[in-house]
Amino acid sequence: MRTLLVLFISLLLFSCQNEVKEQEEISVDHTEKGFPLFLKNLDPNRKLSSAMERSFKHYEAPRLLDNELYSNFLYTELEGFDYNDGDGTITRRDPSKIIFENGKYYVWYTYRNTPTKPMGYEKCNDTIPSKDWDLCDIWYATSKDGFTWKEQGLAIPRPEKPHPGWRSVSTTDVLKWQGKYYLYYQAFSAPSGKPSDGGASDKCPVAMSYADSPDGPWKPLNKVVIDFGAEDEWDNRVIHDPYPLIHDGKIYVYYKSGLGERDANRKHWDCWGVAIAESPEGPYKKHPLNPVMNSGHETILFPYKEGVAAIVTTDGIEHYTIQYAKDWVNFEIASVGKMLPVAAGPYSPDAFEDSGDADGITWGLSHFINAGNDWSKMYSKLARFDCDLSRKTNDPSMKKSNLLYPNDLYFKYGLNKAQRERIDKENKATLNED
Repeated sequence: MRTLLVLFISLLLFSCQNEVKEQEEISVDHTEKGFPLFLKNLDPNRKLSSAMERSFKHYEAPRLLDNELYSNFLYTELEGFDYNDGDGTITRRDPSKIIFENGKYYVWYTYRNTPTKPMGYEKCNDTIPSKDWDLCDIWYATSKDGFTWKEQGLAIPRPEKPHPGWRSVSTTDVLKWQGKYYLYYQAFSAPSGKPSDGGASDKCPVAMSYADSPDGPWKPLNKVVIDFGAEDEWDNRVIHDPYPLIHDGKIYVYYKSGLGERDANRKHWDCWGVAIAESPEGPYKKHPLNPVMNSGHETILFPYKEGVAAIVTTDGIEHYTIQYAKDWVNFEIASVGKMLPVAAGPYSPDAFEDSGDADGITWGLSHFINAGNDWSKMYSKLARFDCDLSRKTNDPSMKKSNLLYPNDLYFKYGLNKAQRERIDKENKATLNED
């Protein structure tokens, strides 16, 4: 008993000593000068709050004006594309990266020209699409200035059965490697949108075609390039949005997949992985740290300095951020943003240079879904975005953070009927309680 009493007293004295010591430390902290007005006077050994420490450690610069990986995005309608008066029969979406060859810019994209608009899985057939990306081919266009485009026509047609993509080929991106050109794309072998199938109708691997010229002709490899993971792995069901870049003499193909339940309520979790190969045909080895990004339904990547940057758009806990991975695998948030381009392909001159000192991007193409503002006539259109995510370009007007939008834009997205009824019910219950 005496031993326990001595132990208790010892612990009590130790606790009191620690408390006195902590109070002394806090007292000393309170005597320090306030945070300096000018950052040049900041003591590098000063203890910082979590927020201020994050400003210096996690971002390229604490001020947005100095952060090369922060930008506003400005959009311009394109000239040269016809959409059949917006009746839903023609769509252009998911543009590739833009490359400059033969004195002009090239872009490839998902193209649909069907007798009808998308009609859903129950009504689709060999000519009627289920979704906006069903019954699609890959087309391409060229431009001298990036604003006016000339459509050149078909690049990748749907192959014959049973080759991957016989139902639809979509969401392509381009690679230039050792003087040849490669297009990677999603290869559908069934119409999308089957209800209650756990996402099986959207199950598509990555296929690829290659050519000696960006104008083709393109020869399909006619086999899966990047396949699904094992049955219980995160990328078992889909390998979407293949995005090739060159790093360290190898080909890095980033791709999206989704774990969890795939249903109408979008319970799945979109993440991104990367597969690496020594040659365009593969074999591709998936990185052991996959997924390497925890957010982004559609993500745009481009080399920046010695690493790779990612514009993470819709979906996920880190959506509407721009991220950076110095080692091409471990991404950290570099800035936040708004009105980010969706499903975009940037003009990235460094995409295939493997220089280890990339500049960044200033423009590209993105798509707008529901382009006619009528969901019953669903189609998508291409548009141009401009930004300042470049080390060489300096446009302070694109670094503003206090953008104001019209009042009507906010009120347009108000409460729906069910939400208003819920609030009215809660108000009545509160009044009755009072």
